[in-house]
Amino acid sequence: MNKTVYKVLVPTDFSKVADCAMEHAAKVASIFSGEIHLLHVVGKQSEVENAIEKLDKIAENTSAKYKVPVLSIVRIGNIFEDIGDVAAEIKARLIVMGTHGVKGIQHLVGSYALKVITHSKVPFIVVQERGVREGYKNIVLPVDNSQETKQKLSLTANMAKHFGAKVHIFAPKETDEFRITKLNRDLTFAKNYLEEKEIPFDIQIAEDKKGFVKQLIHYSARIDADLLAAVNTHDSVALPDFLIGGEEQELIANDAEIPVMIMNPTQEFIASSVLFT
Repeated sequence: MNKTVYKVLVPTDFSKVADCAMEHAAKVASIFSGEIHLLHVVGKQSEVENAIEKLDKIAENTSAKYKVPVLSIVRIGNIFEDIGDVAAEIKARLIVMGTHGVKGIQHLVGSYALKVITHSKVPFIVVQERGVREGYKNIVLPVDNSQETKQKLSLTANMAKHFGAKVHIFAPKETDEFRITKLNRDLTFAKNYLEEKEIPFDIQIAEDKKGFVKQLIHYSARIDADLLAAVNTHDSVALPDFLIGGEEQELIANDAEIPVMIMNPTQEFIASSVLFT
């Protein structure tokens, strides 16, 4: 029985950051012998023909440049409403999306767009204008006292294994004795798990108790991380603790332009996502 083709969905608005998203998607697709599906959404029927012509040309050029199959999809509607539907329709394993940074981040992380991400059955990688370089060789994984630590670790470890990456665990500074004990137990589990998988890693504890996201971003920039893995530790209608409020803009639109992968570990994509291919 033939293996299911690994598919990466890339929503595009023909911008520079969308081109960057295609570059990231091409790197992933090439590693997994997969294909890219470019999605462009128009507002009315009269725009379809021109959009198809433009998107087909981009698909042709992208395929020639990165040596991966690229298909084009044009839909009438709203980009955020259609992403999930198209991803499910083509059985995408990953969605790679560009964002324009803090000023334009509302287009991606407004209340509705965040629900698109958290409701997705596949992970998102959100990129700015920073290229993919040699791939994701240094992955930062924030570990906290959440119950989903083991799931987050499993997902990130599988990604690291595919990309030959080193995992950099970043943990909060705790002062409560109970939370310290719990965190140490989680870190010990992570250490043993990664050693068993033969994945290189290190562990860094935040210097201050407050401002975890700022410290996380600063650390990721300091080690020149290629990817920052964030996992939704709550249910599908909420964001993780460190993404609540305005902090999601800090993380996704970080000044270092480090790509951010957002996953929902309790959802169906775990068994079939890119990380478990």
